[in-house]
Amino acid sequence: MRGAWVLAAWMAAAVAHADTIRWVAQDVPPHFSFVQGHPPRSLAELGHGEVDGFMRVLLARMPGYRHEFVEASTARYEAESRAGQTLCSTLHVRTPARVDWLYFSHLYPPLVSREIHVIVRRDYEAQFAPGGRSQGGRLVLAELLKRQDLRLLLARDRAFGAQIDSLLAQQVVPRLAVGAQLSSQLLDMLRAGRMDYTLEYPAVVKDYLARAGEPGALVALPVAEGLSTLLATVSCSRTSEGRRHIEAIDAAVRELAREPNREAWVREWRGDRADPQDIRRLNAYMDERARGGARIE
Repeated sequence: MRGAWVLAAWMAAAVAHADTIRWVAQDVPPHFSFVQGHPPRSLAELGHGEVDGFMRVLLARMPGYRHEFVEASTARYEAESRAGQTLCSTLHVRTPARVDWLYFSHLYPPLVSREIHVIVRRDYEAQFAPGGRSQGGRLVLAELLKRQDLRLLLARDRAFGAQIDSLLAQQVVPRLAVGAQLSSQLLDMLRAGRMDYTLEYPAVVKDYLARAGEPGALVALPVAEGLSTLLATVSCSRTSEGRRHIEAIDAAVRELAREPNREAWVREWRGDRADPQDIRRLNAYMDERARGGARIE
């Protein structure tokens, strides 16, 4: 009995002294969801979306670390990082500017759900036909951005991947300062007619409309440039602690890739939502990660 007590006490002490990784949490369901309006308070409260579902699988395989989830906008993430504090995130894509204050690694290949779309009100959809279409009926964002009759609004600190970001940099696009619930704020404004369109993932819009009780109010239109998406990335503040954390996360991804029963954790992560094309890309990516070394920049 005393041996069991000593072991329990040792385990409790180990947890208390474990290194803590503080994760940026933003409410962008179904990719990452808050629990009853607040960030997860433990791994058990992580959701089952693309991002928080992968974190649920990955972080459970990091026994030497505790994990905390902090509601934080991108602006706060940058401010704390530049001030020497350490946060990590699975919600931010790599950009040249962010490399100044973040370390990056990557987690998995682009999934079908990661394709950016133009989001419009259903009663205004016809206005987008003159914007130009190609590649099987997809809108051409480069042409839409030239139209003076259509108003685009985006979150101030959000990035969409190299191709779309390059197009946006060539235009004067209004940006709104938003908090950690950025998607719902912009979609509320779109429904209210404050702008004509925004950019978002269709799965985010579908979840938002279900919660708003108006499933047909907004339409997601694919764009030619949306096909060029980046690998899902993980980042940590460019501090000594952040370097240690990104190395541990990268190592955990490689361990995950080497697990003999990969199908089990993929099923735990994606459930019955896995697209066959996604599975093929995921297996090829994980095969390469299992053979290779650290991928940190």
